Amino acid sequence: MAEEITSPPAAAAAATTKRRSLWPSLLRWKPTSTDHIIAAEKRLLSLVKTRYKQERVNIGSGPPGSKTRWFRSASDEPRFINTVTFDSEEGSPALVLVHGYGASQGFFFRNFDALAKHFKVIAIDQLGWGGSSRPDFTCKSTEETEAWFIESFEEWRKENNLSKFILLGHSFGGYVAAKYAIKYPEHIQHLILVGPAGFSSETDMSEQLIQFRATWKGAIVNHLWESNFTPQKLVRGLGPWGPGLVRKYTSARFGSNSQGNMLNEDESRLLTDYVYHTLAAKASGELCLKYIFSFGAFPRMPLLHCASEWKVPTTFIYGYDDWMNYQGAQEARKSMKVPCEIIRVPQGGHFVFIDNPAAFHPAVFYACRKVLSPNQYSNSLPAGLLSV
Repeated sequence: MAEEITSPPAAAAAATTKRRSLWPSLLRWKPTSTDHIIAAEKRLLSLVKTRYKQERVNIGSGPPGSKTRWFRSASDEPRFINTVTFDSEEGSPALVLVHGYGASQGFFFRNFDALAKHFKVIAIDQLGWGGSSRPDFTCKSTEETEAWFIESFEEWRKENNLSKFILLGHSFGGYVAAKYAIKYPEHIQHLILVGPAGFSSETDMSEQLIQFRATWKGAIVNHLWESNFTPQKLVRGLGPWGPGLVRKYTSARFGSNSQGNMLNEDESRLLTDYVYHTLAAKASGELCLKYIFSFGAFPRMPLLHCASEWKVPTTFIYGYDDWMNYQGAQEARKSMKVPCEIIRVPQGGHFVFIDNPAAFHPAVFYACRKVLSPNQYSNSLPAGLLSV
C-alpha cells in the first residue's frame, strides 16, 4: 500500500483548519474542507502500490520582486501547491503531471504505479485547485489569468529544484503546460499534451453550435458562461445533495458510459468522494474559465496561433473518442519547427488515462523513448496505437 507523508507545515495547517471546523460535517451546508480533500486524496491513493510523499510546497505570496500578489491579492499570506512525489529508481527522469479543469492530481491514480517504474513521478494540484491554496480569484484578463498559472508553476519548479523534466498536461492542464513550455523551454525535456484544450478557434465552431447560440437558450447559457457560472457552483449550491450529483456523474462517465475499462466498485466510490470534496471547496482556480475560453470551450488566445513559437519536442495523445479534436494538433504541427507526434489511443475518451491505462502508458513511454533510452530507442509504435 502506498504511504502518504505529510510535511510539518501541512500538518500545522491541517490542525488550524480543524480548530476552525467547529461544526460536524453533516451539519454544514457544504460538508467539506481542506482536511476533507487531503483525507479523500489519501483514501484514493491507497489504491496505489508505490510509496509516495505528500507535501504542500510554499511558493510565497507572489513572484519575487513583484508588487502583485497571487490572484492580485494584497495579502502577504504564503500560498502552497499540493504535491505528491512517488518513489523511483535513482536517476530516473522526472515526469510532472498537471491535471485539467475541474480535476486534481488524484485523477491519475490509475497511472502512478506504471509510470513510477520508469520516471520520478510528481503530480500537483494547480494553484486554486484540489488541496492547494485557494486564494480569492481577482484576475480581469486572459493575460493575467495565464500568468497566474504559469508563474505559480514556475515558483513551484524553483522550490523543487527541478532544472529539467518531462511535462505532461491534460486538457486545461495541457493548455497551461504548453504556455509554460513556450515561456520556459529551457526546463522541458519533452512536452506531452493529453487531449489538450486550446488548439481550436471560433472559426471551427460547428453549424449546430452556431444555431444554438442564436436561440434564447443559447443566449442564457452564454450569459451564464460570461457570468462565470461554473459546474462547481451547482455542486456547492446543492449543499448536502451535492455528493449525490457527483456520484451520478462519476458512475455514468467512468461506469456505464465509459469508453474503456470501467471503474470497479472501490475505485468508483473513492474517486466520487475525492471529486466531490475538490469541487465543493472554495471557488478559486475554477474562475479562470471565462478568461481562457469563450462559450463552447474555444480559447480566447488559441495555441494554434503560437505554434511557430514551439521550442521543445512535443507529443499529443488523444483517446479515439476524445471530444477534443486531434485535427487542431495536426494543423499546429504544420507551423512547428520541432519534432511533433500525434498518437491516438483506442477505447478512450477525454480521460483516456482512466479509460484505457493499459494503452495510455505505452503511448507515454513511446513519447519519451529518447529520454528513457537515448542510445537505443525504437521507432516502432506500440501495437494498437495510431499515429496520425
